[in-house]
Amino acid sequence: MRDRLVPDWLTQWEYAHRGLHGAGEFGGVPENSLAGARLAIERGMGIECDIQRSRDEWPMVFHDWDLLRLTGNEGLTEGRTAVELRELRYLDSEEAPAPLIDLLTLVDGRVPLLIEIKSKRGYDVECTCRIVADCLHDYSGPHAVMSFDPRVARWFRHHSPQTCAGLVMREDEHGYTQKAWQRRLALWIAKPDFLAYHIAALPSRWVAGLRAKGLPILTWTVNSPETRARALQNADALIAEGAGLA
Repeated sequence: MRDRLVPDWLTQWEYAHRGLHGAGEFGGVPENSLAGARLAIERGMGIECDIQRSRDEWPMVFHDWDLLRLTGNEGLTEGRTAVELRELRYLDSEEAPAPLIDLLTLVDGRVPLLIEIKSKRGYDVECTCRIVADCLHDYSGPHAVMSFDPRVARWFRHHSPQTCAGLVMREDEHGYTQKAWQRRLALWIAKPDFLAYHIAALPSRWVAGLRAKGLPILTWTVNSPETRARALQNADALIAEGAGLA
């Protein structure tokens, strides 16, 4: 863990997972869209979002490595330029994938942002760290970065130490930290300002011990009354969607 104070705002907000999106009351608003960010702002919630890198090295607010699920188009997200990505439309929507700079302009410090940098094995995640840091250089609103990849928090610690940086972790078959030694190694590499821990892995004696020592614990994705109740008992801030919202 880092030996500096974490900003107070981090644990004073609830965060809309990928913005407020989905069917029902949100009218089919796509995840990670500017429309979802507007709804979160109107509701007085912080915003969690995901960052993929375009072919011409723009940070884009988009979750998936490929385009099919969200836009119906074939191909990799990183295979298209920012202009080409902005020309696409989310399925059943007029909303388009947006660059991070557009999200920052929209939010303008009104609510905090949790910016998750996507990574995978063999990926040049430091390039994404650099372009995200460049976007955030003149942004004065409350914000933090985070990633499953511990190299992200380490990069920001060395190159943008003023940026609050966290480690995202899960223990199931989809994660890279199923074993205790992997979790401890990731924590040692990242030395994060906070953990964003998978709700399915809570409660956890290890996480509770870190929390007792002062490491803030966020949890995701809170999407039901049951997970909400569990999150409120075991974490300092919630990243929620759907039936998990207050």
